[in-house]
Amino acid sequence: MLALIDADIVCYRIGFASEEDSEKIALHRAGEFMEELVMKPYVGEYKGFLTGSNNYRHEIAVTQPYKGNRKQAKPKHYDLLREYLVSAWGCEVSDGEEADDVIGIIAYSMDVEDYIIMSIDKDLDMIRGWHYNFIKDRKYLIDEREAMLKFYTQCLTGDRVDNIPGIHGIGPKKASKILEGCGTEQEMYKAVLEAYDNNEEFLCENARLLWIRRSKSQIWRPPK
Repeated sequence: MLALIDADIVCYRIGFASEEDSEKIALHRAGEFMEELVMKPYVGEYKGFLTGSNNYRHEIAVTQPYKGNRKQAKPKHYDLLREYLVSAWGCEVSDGEEADDVIGIIAYSMDVEDYIIMSIDKDLDMIRGWHYNFIKDRKYLIDEREAMLKFYTQCLTGDRVDNIPGIHGIGPKKASKILEGCGTEQEMYKAVLEAYDNNEEFLCENARLLWIRRSKSQIWRPPK
């Protein structure tokens, strides 16, 4: 099984945990963390991914700047850890898209039983297949309907971390009620569009910001 590792999360978690420590300790901690992931009994191979520059979502976001609300400084050893993950662990840096997109594209090019996504990022739950939350030490499977339900739930709630608004006043519980009984993507889209007061332009903007790619250069489109 190929492990698809969200190395962005590794940088931030190890970085913030090592704020008071030396570079040597931070690097050692990152190495131990990665080794623990790749040594899982079900992992045969691994690939790690880091987000690069020129994220296409910045051009799509017109209502609010994409991730424009992020003011927290990066961890002290952030750049050092990224360089280490590339040089020592072969992690790949994305170009024009996020690490999540690269993970999604690879996942949808493979059979479900052949890969596992390693992250704690809830956004990646919109990708079908095996997942491993390395903080909760939890391995779980998401099918295609669950993945699509996750995506349309986020269209309703938005994503505060990435500065994507969604619909004001709708949280996970209200979103669940709106999508209750929806079995197909077409039904989910129709229910969400109605919640947006049929403002398809605003829905499409949010959806395209939230969507994790399944194929190269993919831009989300409403289902037919």
